[in-house]
Amino acid sequence: MKLEATEKVLDFGDGRVVKLETGRMARQADGAIVLSVGKTKILATVVSSKKAREGVDFLPMSVDYQEKFASVGRIPGSFLRREGRLSDYEVLICRIVDRALRPMFPGDYHNETQIMLQLISSDDNVMPDTFVGLAASAALTITDIPFEGPISEVRVGRVDGEYIINPYRDEMENSDIDMIVAGTAADITMVEGEMDGISEQDMIEALKVAHEYIKKQCAAQLELCEMLGGRPEPREYAGDPEDPEVEKQVREVCYQKIYDFAQKPSSKNERNEGFEAILDEFIESLGEDVEDETISFAKRYYKKIKKEAIRNMVLETGGRLDGRAKNEVRQIWTEVDVLPSAHGSALFTRGETQSLTTVTLGSKLDQQLLDSPNKSGYSDFMLHYNFPAFSVGEVRPNRGPGRREIGHGNLASRGLKRMLPEDVGYTVRIVSDILESNGSSSMATVCAGSMALMDAGIQVKKGLSGIAMGMISDEESGKYAILSDILGDEDHLGDMDFKVIGNRDGLYACQMDMKVNGLSYEVLEEALMQGKEGRLHVLDEMEKTMSSANTDLKEHTPRIVKFEIPKDKIGAVIGSGGKVIQELQAETNTTITIDEVDGMGVVEIMSANKEDLENAKAKIDGICEDPEVGETYEGPVKSVLDFGAFVEILPGKEGLLHISEISWERTNNVEDVIKEGDIVQVKLLEVDEKSGKLRLSRKALLEKPEGYVEPERRERRDRGPRGDRRNDRDRGGRGRNDRNRGGGNYRDRRENRAKGDN
Repeated sequence: MKLEATEKVLDFGDGRVVKLETGRMARQADGAIVLSVGKTKILATVVSSKKAREGVDFLPMSVDYQEKFASVGRIPGSFLRREGRLSDYEVLICRIVDRALRPMFPGDYHNETQIMLQLISSDDNVMPDTFVGLAASAALTITDIPFEGPISEVRVGRVDGEYIINPYRDEMENSDIDMIVAGTAADITMVEGEMDGISEQDMIEALKVAHEYIKKQCAAQLELCEMLGGRPEPREYAGDPEDPEVEKQVREVCYQKIYDFAQKPSSKNERNEGFEAILDEFIESLGEDVEDETISFAKRYYKKIKKEAIRNMVLETGGRLDGRAKNEVRQIWTEVDVLPSAHGSALFTRGETQSLTTVTLGSKLDQQLLDSPNKSGYSDFMLHYNFPAFSVGEVRPNRGPGRREIGHGNLASRGLKRMLPEDVGYTVRIVSDILESNGSSSMATVCAGSMALMDAGIQVKKGLSGIAMGMISDEESGKYAILSDILGDEDHLGDMDFKVIGNRDGLYACQMDMKVNGLSYEVLEEALMQGKEGRLHVLDEMEKTMSSANTDLKEHTPRIVKFEIPKDKIGAVIGSGGKVIQELQAETNTTITIDEVDGMGVVEIMSANKEDLENAKAKIDGICEDPEVGETYEGPVKSVLDFGAFVEILPGKEGLLHISEISWERTNNVEDVIKEGDIVQVKLLEVDEKSGKLRLSRKALLEKPEGYVEPERRERRDRGPRGDRRNDRDRGGRGRNDRNRGGGNYRDRRENRAKGDN
C-alpha cells in the first residue's frame, strides 16, 4: 500500500522552491510536516496534551531541533557513535523557533506542548535554520491546537545592495546582512541576526522586504489547510479558573497603591519588597479563615493588576520605576585590567547590572572542535556567558549553561567577532561572568568584552557597545513609550525587547522579541534611533576608561611567532611519529603547530618567554636549512668513536669529524681532544651527493703550525673496473668463481670435512 500525501508547493518565482508535505510520515503526531528545499528535508512534528499541567501559569512548551548525521551520510564521531545532547548551534535554532511561536498561544493555555524538528536530509548549499520556523508553524496550523498563527521565518541577506530572501549558503559569503526575521501576516514578531555596520534605515528596509515574503508563506500554510478540508476548529481547553469577585477586590484595594508606589524611584530590592508588602497586606485583610484557593486567585490577579498599573503609570506620567527619563541610560562605571593574571579583563557596571569579562589567548591547539552534520571543523573564537543564581539574589544549583545563557552569549559573540582584525593569530576565548543582573546582562557582556579585548592588546577595529530597548503601548489609545536601557521589570511588563549592538559606524548585531501586535515601522524606526543615541552614550562612557587597544600584549601573555617553511621540510620538522617536534617543544618549553597552506608549511610557535621562542625558531630554521660547503658551523658532539666524532651542525643534521681532521697534530685518541657534549666549531668540507653524508673539519679553522709538513699520502693502486674485479679477482689465489682456500676449492673442503680428515 502506498501512503498518499498532501503537498503544497511554494514557488514565488525566485527559484527557491519549497514543498510542504503531510500525511506520509509521523501520522500519530497531532501534526507533521516534511519541508523540502533541494535535497534538504526537515521533519516537523507537534504534540500537545489534552489536559493542562497542574500548578503552572505559563505555557510548558519545548522546541527541540536536531540534525541527524545520516542526513549528510556521516557516522557520529562520539564514543557512543550516536546523536547526543543538542549542540549550541542546535539550541540556538530551538530558541529562534520558540521565540517566534510562543506569543501565538493563548495566555491561559497551559497544556504541555512539544515541537520536534529533525534534519533528515541535508543539502550543502541550503541553510536549514532558514526554514525550521515555517515547518514548525505549518505542523501547528494543520492541527486543532489553539495556535493563533500561522507565522513564518525567513533569512534576509544583502549582496551588492540587493536584498535576498532565503539565500543559499554560497550567496551569504559576500552578504553584509544575515538576519532571521519572523512574523505573522500582519506584524514582525522576532528578529535575530548580525550585519556589517549597516544603518538603522537599512535595517528597517530589510525587515520590510522580509515581511512581504513572510505574508506569502503564511498564506501558503492556510492554502495547505484548505487542501486538507479546511483549518480545524481549535480544541477546547480548561483555561484558567476565574473568580471575578476576588479580582474586583484586588483591583479596588491594590491598583492605586501599586500605581503610587511605582512613581517613587526605587532600587530593585526596594521595589520587590514594596510590591510584596502591598500583596501581603491585602492577603492579611482577607482574614485567617480565607481558603487557599482564594489566596491563589489573589496572587494571580495581583500579578495582572500590578502589570496594568505600572504600564499605565509609564504611559500617563512618562515616569519609570527607577525615576529615569525614557531615553536615559543608567549610571555607568568601568574598569580594565582588574585581574592581573588574565590576558585581558574588564569590569562593566551599568546600574544594577555587572559583567566581569576575561579574554584568554591560546594557540591552534586550543581551537574548539565543531562536530555536527552541517558544521565540522574548528573555531578560533569562543564567547561563554555565565549567569549564576547569586547575580539575582537567588539560590539555585549550578548545572551548567542553559538555553538562555547560550542564546545571550551568542548574541554578544555575533557583534564582537566582527570587531576582530583579519588575522588575530590566536585562539580567543571570552568569558562573561554576570555578577549582578537587572536588565540586559547580554549587552553588558558586549561592552565588557570589547574593553577586555582592548586590554588584552587585540587590535580591534573599533570599540563596541550594546543597549536594550523596551516599549510599553496601548492599542486602544495609541499611546506608547519607548524606554532606553530597560530594567528587568520593564522587560517583563513591556511589549518589546529590542537589543542593538553597534558603534558610530552602524549596527553589527540585533535581537528583537515582540509581545504585541500592530507595531508600525515608524515606531520601530523611532526605537532604533533612540537606541542609537543610547548606545553611543554608553560608548562615550566606555572610552573614558579605554578608547583604543593596548599597543602590546601583557607581559605574561604568550607570544606567537608565525613563519613559513618549504613544504618538503614539514616531515623533517615533525619527525617520525612526531618525535622531532615533541622533542623541540620539550627542550624549548614552547607550543608548536605546523599546517600546510597554499603549498607552504606554516609554523606557529607560542611561548610567554622570548628566549624560548627564539630558540625554538632557530632550531626549526636549522632543520630546514641545507648545509653549505665551506660554511662554518657550531654544534654539540653527539657521539665519539675510535675513528672520529659525529657533530650536530644543524638540528637533526650530523656530520663526521674524522680523527685526521681534529687538529694539525697527530691525534691518537679522539677523547684526548674532544668529548661527547662538547660544543665545537667545524667547517663543512664536503656533502656526498648520493648519501648526503657530511664531512667536517675542525683543523681547517685552526692556524697551521709553523713548519708543518703535510704527511705523504699513499697512492691507491689501480684495481681495474668493478666488473672485472668481481668476476676475475686475483687476491692471493682467491676468486669468486674459483676460490682457493688452503689448497682446495670449496667443494673439496666440504667433502674432506664429511670424511673427517679436515
